[in-house]
Amino acid sequence: MNSNQKELIKATIPILRASGEDLTNYFYARMFREHPELRNMFNMGNQANGRQKSALANAVLAYAENIEDPSVLIGVLKGIGTKHRSLNIQPEQYKIVGTQLIASIAEVVGEAATPEILEAWTVAFYQLAKIMIDLEKGLYEENAAKPGSWNGWRKFVIKKIVEESTEIKSFYLYPEDGKEIANFHAGQFISVQVFVPELGLLQPRQYSLSSAFNPEYYRISVKKESGIAPNPSGLVSQTLHSKREGDVISISAPAGLFHLEKDSKSPLVLISGGVGLTPMLSMLETNLNALQNKKTVWIHGCRNESVHAFKEQISALKEEAEWLATFTFYDSAPNDEAFSNEIIEGRVDLHKCKEAILLEEAKFYICGPEMFIKTQYEALINLNINQENIFYEEFGPQLINLN
Repeated sequence: MNSNQKELIKATIPILRASGEDLTNYFYARMFREHPELRNMFNMGNQANGRQKSALANAVLAYAENIEDPSVLIGVLKGIGTKHRSLNIQPEQYKIVGTQLIASIAEVVGEAATPEILEAWTVAFYQLAKIMIDLEKGLYEENAAKPGSWNGWRKFVIKKIVEESTEIKSFYLYPEDGKEIANFHAGQFISVQVFVPELGLLQPRQYSLSSAFNPEYYRISVKKESGIAPNPSGLVSQTLHSKREGDVISISAPAGLFHLEKDSKSPLVLISGGVGLTPMLSMLETNLNALQNKKTVWIHGCRNESVHAFKEQISALKEEAEWLATFTFYDSAPNDEAFSNEIIEGRVDLHKCKEAILLEEAKFYICGPEMFIKTQYEALINLNINQENIFYEEFGPQLINLN
């Protein structure tokens, strides 16, 4: 890419800031019209709620703003590449996206999209595509080399379903072929692919693994979200909640950059909201099974007792483990008086447990809804926690950039 083309890309930044989401909205509509088969690969819930369009608009803008040195985006690109590996995205699909994106720029921007600008964006896109394809090639190769791992989709049998709360069910997934399964880092996720009758489509979703590694099965714990056609949000979780023991689903091998650091001896502070506790459970169990017994502080918030999953397990572990401290926040006070003395009423407030969490060299992990993550991150910064020791997982397309 020459210097003149870079200047042309930078000249489009004001347009992207003002109309980026209009462009991505048009792009997705055009692409799905031209390639309806891709609707089976994209999360149509995030299409309907606009999160995917916003994420793409932010990514295109960030790329334009950093066109002089795209390497500064490598952290974000690794996250996207990891998600792409879990969804089995292939190099030829970048060509489809590139063709549709350049055509969308031409049609949305109109006369301002001169042949020179379109040529610059074509070069820029395929420069980015090469970075992503090369990155993902390495991820596929690394994944394939792991014992028990696989690329693409593999069938698993739901052998056990456990109701953890009024909203959350755990699914124990065993490989249909009976062969070895891959180990994973505590905090990682798998992609699940199911057919959603209301949409007539296959749909992928990512769910955190909610237990320490077990060589027999994977466990995910899924909240049943609301959502009705034609708004697809929640339809995959509803489909999973309608499954029965013995049903078969397809999953990809474990992936994700949000996980415990290997061999780290640092204390852990695990902060979750709602179903965001799932990767934290994996971290807690892994710490327990590793016999390291690192000092761990478990902080969880949810609406009330009826939706509080795994509360008995965490409470029982607290009684046994001297290394574990727990703080539980309910939006409304519990009815069970015996349990209420363990509850703090209100939203999660880290200042109410700051004496417990200000541990030397502690690592802080946050998972939950977008506003929950932002609130807890800001609270940690206000408590003078180094941002390099704060890690967070945002469900769905990445819209938060705090570190």
